[in-house]
Amino acid sequence: MKRICAESHQATEALLMVEFLQTHFVQSLEKLGKDKFEYVEWLRDGGRHGGGQRFGIEDSDFFGRASVNVSQVHYDDEAVFRFASASAISAIVHPAHPNAPSLHLHISWTELKGGSGYWRVMADLNPSIPNQQHTERFLSILKKVAPSEFVEATVQGDQYFYIPALERHRGVAHFYLENYNSGDFEVDFLMAKQVGISAIDTYVNFLEDAVRGRALPTEEQKAIQLAYHTLYFFQVLTLDRGTTMGLLVHNENDAGILGSLPPKIDKNLLCSWRSRVPEPQDRLVDKLVSVLPDFGVCTISTPIKLKLAEVVREHYFEFPEALKLQAAGDVTPPTIRDHD
Repeated sequence: MKRICAESHQATEALLMVEFLQTHFVQSLEKLGKDKFEYVEWLRDGGRHGGGQRFGIEDSDFFGRASVNVSQVHYDDEAVFRFASASAISAIVHPAHPNAPSLHLHISWTELKGGSGYWRVMADLNPSIPNQQHTERFLSILKKVAPSEFVEATVQGDQYFYIPALERHRGVAHFYLENYNSGDFEVDFLMAKQVGISAIDTYVNFLEDAVRGRALPTEEQKAIQLAYHTLYFFQVLTLDRGTTMGLLVHNENDAGILGSLPPKIDKNLLCSWRSRVPEPQDRLVDKLVSVLPDFGVCTISTPIKLKLAEVVREHYFEFPEALKLQAAGDVTPPTIRDHD
């Protein structure tokens, strides 16, 4: 069945925008890494309620893992839902070299029946080995393209990406607008697009800087990267509300939703953090560990990602109150409620 798009004009504009950002990002990464990304399509309810396409690559000379996913899901033909449509780009890049930072980018327009809606705009820089110049430049660029939203977005971002159990943030620069609507769709649309373009172009420049004339990584650098990737894995699967909600709403794009996971983690280090999380999240850590390969360095393959997705779903179905322990800014996204 052919994938059907949402009927709304605003949803159409949002989809065209995130598809543009996807193409721009993938082409920039392919040019830089000299590697072709693989194309994958997925369908929601056989395409009747939309779906998406992602471009990804794993274990190349340049990329440990990269995934650039665009989706549009909708329920124009289902009167019982408050939710009308969501059009989004979700991208994560984990470069192979420890000196090159990771980037997470998410931009989405969610529309409710009746025409109201809100934006979710996220851009966060996540290095294994921080570079102060990169941090300052990333924040300055975002402040330039979103001056009115910058203070709110960085305060919300720092709150959302804080990991209480480890008493640190996931990254070094966090821009995060949740449930955002200034009242002018076109103004917000332009802001979101400019944040996307600026984050992508600035990040690609960082990758060029980080690997220009690069030496092979040292064992110490590789160890730092592995520990950081373990932290990233921990944050995504025990705290990240967007990831959790995506897995709870449907199971038709689990590999894409968990494309944010790094390629390898330290299982021993992950186990050591179990005692730091509150109940019942300690049980979630146990369940995550149970589906990983043997102790030591674990490769997070696609089959492992699918098992992890099931673990997360089963955990929150059993302990729905644990959703209150998920990361949030001052505004909590109404994702599950909007699908009721």
